[in-house]
Amino acid sequence: LFVFRLIFGTLYPAYYSYKAVKSKDIKEYVKWMMYWIIFALFTTAETFTDLFLCWFPFYYELKIAFVAWLLSPYTKGSSLLYRKFVHPTLSSKEKEIDDCLVQAKDRSYDALVHFGKRGLNVAATAAVWLMRNSKGQGALSERLRSFSMQDLSTIRGDSSSTVPPSVTVRTSSKQSQPKTSRSASEGTGSSGK
Repeated sequence: LFVFRLIFGTLYPAYYSYKAVKSKDIKEYVKWMMYWIIFALFTTAETFTDLFLCWFPFYYELKIAFVAWLLSPYTKGSSLLYRKFVHPTLSSKEKEIDDCLVQAKDRSYDALVHFGKRGLNVAATAAVWLMRNSKGQGALSERLRSFSMQDLSTIRGDSSSTVPPSVTVRTSSKQSQPKTSRSASEGTGSSGK
């Protein structure tokens, strides 16, 4: 069944769809587009019917016969199903389907942005925690510490201002250390002498 469906249900129509595109024959375009719409609906329905009807005698053979009926130029099964059932149904429900698709697109975009923002916050918190708890706290850890969660939220563009994340530049401890130690040693040296 799998090999039959792969060859005759998918590869054969795909090749003839290619030929229709190459020849730019509108009649062939329409014929193969109707087939692909019906085949997509059949594949979707098959996902559910396989769960419940696989025990039915000759179930798989009936599926093979159905695909052959869809493809046959004599029966024109895909054209018949499309014109009698699919086109009228889709035409009457097209507005509702379009509205549902737009809502689903908006919801998926909002969910993606929400989870992306949460992921960035978790990653930044983990990076800062790792740097604080690591033994070698070099320049990278200092830069990571200078980022705040507020700065990371500007990446998404929530705030109207586009303030770049602040990066504090610190002088190295070798430059500031000697000045402190000199003044301390001078103070102790004068009191010690």
